[in-house]
Amino acid sequence: GVRLLDAAAVPIAGLTAYQTIVPRVQQGHRVFINGGSGGTGIFGIQMAKAAGCHVTTSCSTPNIELCRSLGADEVVDYRQGSVAAALKARGVLFDHVVDNVGSADLELYWKCHEFTKPGAVYVLVGGSPSLSRLLGNAKARFFPGFLGGGKRRLEGFFASPKAEDLTQIGAWMAEGKVRSVIDSTFAFEEAPKAFERLRTGRSRGKIVVDVALETYEKSWSG
Repeated sequence: GVRLLDAAAVPIAGLTAYQTIVPRVQQGHRVFINGGSGGTGIFGIQMAKAAGCHVTTSCSTPNIELCRSLGADEVVDYRQGSVAAALKARGVLFDHVVDNVGSADLELYWKCHEFTKPGAVYVLVGGSPSLSRLLGNAKARFFPGFLGGGKRRLEGFFASPKAEDLTQIGAWMAEGKVRSVIDSTFAFEEAPKAFERLRTGRSRGKIVVDVALETYEKSWSG
């Protein structure tokens, strides 16, 4: 079975990872996941591998081994320089890109034609809303490439609560193909501390607020 604590870490991040990758790829596809050590990226690496894909991801130096342990075939350390330049230098064309970071200027997107196939889709998940990002999105989507628009299809994303997707995720977890990575757990009365941890942007995996931690631990151990 799946522990309640692990299951609690799944819904939004797990569904986002699943829906941005699994229905959009085929076995053998090459997938790039920008931001592999956050909540969504951790699930994304595992689900892309479960779908039979070759996975490249980006993260900071301390999280390289974590990403590899989750199944990433190749890891780009963004602290060592430009991610776009590193991907271009590899000479590999990706079939699909999921961006869990999303810089305000969409820098990675504007260069993605250098490391993706012509039919690739760039799914933008992460990032904070801003005027520059809004304008960049509009330019990428509605201007043709020869007028400065995007050279690859750009899609925003919001997860949908689909029972069949959660069922598949649960099955993969029961089989050991997908696991939750929990950065930290807080009791309900410590919820403000959980948000403080979230705001650091340095969590490795999911932050869980357990509303009945003592009861849960007793039921699991008993």
